[in-house]
Amino acid sequence: MFANLFASLRAAKVPVTLREYLLLIEAVNADLAGQRVEDFYFLARCSLIKDERHLDTFDRVFGHVFKGLDLMTDAVNATIPEDWLRSVSALHLSDEDKARIEALGGWDKIMEELNKRLAEQQGRHQGGSKWIGTGGTSPYGADGYNPAGVRIGQKESRHKRAIKVWDKREFKDFADDVEIGTRNMKVALRKLRRLTRTGRPDELDVDETVRGTAHNGYLDIHLRPERRNAVKVLMFLDVGGSMDWHVKEAQELFSAARSEFKHLEYFYFHNCLYEHVWKDNVRRWTDKTPTWDVLHTYPADTKVIFVGDASMSPYEISVPGGAAEHMNPEPGAKWLTRVADLYERCVWLNPLPQESWAWTPSIGMIERLMPGRMFPLTIDGLDRAIRVLMR
Repeated sequence: MFANLFASLRAAKVPVTLREYLLLIEAVNADLAGQRVEDFYFLARCSLIKDERHLDTFDRVFGHVFKGLDLMTDAVNATIPEDWLRSVSALHLSDEDKARIEALGGWDKIMEELNKRLAEQQGRHQGGSKWIGTGGTSPYGADGYNPAGVRIGQKESRHKRAIKVWDKREFKDFADDVEIGTRNMKVALRKLRRLTRTGRPDELDVDETVRGTAHNGYLDIHLRPERRNAVKVLMFLDVGGSMDWHVKEAQELFSAARSEFKHLEYFYFHNCLYEHVWKDNVRRWTDKTPTWDVLHTYPADTKVIFVGDASMSPYEISVPGGAAEHMNPEPGAKWLTRVADLYERCVWLNPLPQESWAWTPSIGMIERLMPGRMFPLTIDGLDRAIRVLMR
C-alpha cells in the first residue's frame, strides 16, 4: 500500500525520492503514526513533501490511494474560460457580426463624433448603431458592442474594449490583513530577501558572548541587531474595471507582500500608469501623488512589481488623452518606459492565463515596452519573476 502511494505521487509528477520513501517506512516501523489515519497522513506529508506547492496534489493522491477517491487531474488543471463565468451580454452577436462592426477611424475621429452626438441627440435610443444608447452597435453607450467605443452608464466592463469611460467609478483599496488560503505566495516572495543586521542591538550574540566570557573569565554579554530583510519593494496595483475579476488573487499577493517585506511601498493605478497614482481609492481624485515624485523618491535599486491584467484599449497606452477616465497629457507608454529604464529590477504580474495574452492587443504592447518582464500571477510565474528581480 505504501509503495502504491509512492508510485501514485511519482505519476502525479510530485518529486518524491526513494530516500524520502524509506524515511517514511522507517518512521512507520517506529510507530510514530500510531493507529490513526490522520496521524499517518501528517507523517507521510512531512516525510515525502518538501515543497509547499505540491501539498494540494499530495492531498488528492492520498485520498485516491487510501479512500478510493477518483483522481480528477485533468479537471483540476484545466483552465475555465472567463466568458463562461460572466453574465450573459444584453446583445448577442456572432463573430461574423462583430467583424462587420467597424471603428470610426481612430481616436480623434471617435472623440469628434462623440461631441457631435452630444450636441445633436435629443432622446433615449435602444439597439441602434449611431446614437448614445444601450444594447446596440453604436460606439457610445452601454451593454452593446463596438471594437472602439466610449462606455457611458454601464456598471462594469464586459468586452474590455472601451477606449474611455464616461462615468465616475468607485474602487476599493486592497486589504493587507487577508490570510492566504495557501502559503505558496508567501514562500515564493520569501526568496526575495537580502538579510542584513541593522538597527538597535537587542538580540543575544551567543558566539561572541561565549568567546568573550571564556576570554575574560566573567560573563561578558554581547548583543547584535536582528537580521532583517533589507530589500526595498515598490508595488503598482491596477484596480477597477476588468481587474474586479481578479481582486482575490491581487489581494492575496498584496497581503503576502505586506507580511514579508519591511520596506514595502505601494500605489494604485487604473489600466496603465500615467502622471498620477494614489494610495487611497476613496480619495483617488483628490489625494493624488505625481508619478514623477514617486520616481524621484525611491532609488534605482528598488524592486518594482506591477500587478494588473494589462487589458485595455490600445489608445490608453499609445495616445495622449487616451486614458479611460481622464485626459492624460502623455501616453501611458512613456510612463512605463520611464519606470522600466529607471528600475532595472522591474516585473509585471498578470492574473490572466498566459495562453490568453495573445488575444488582447494591449498585453502585447506592454510586453514590448517591458521585454521579458511580464509573468503570469501563478506560483511558477512568481518564481520566474523573483529570479529576474534578484539578478
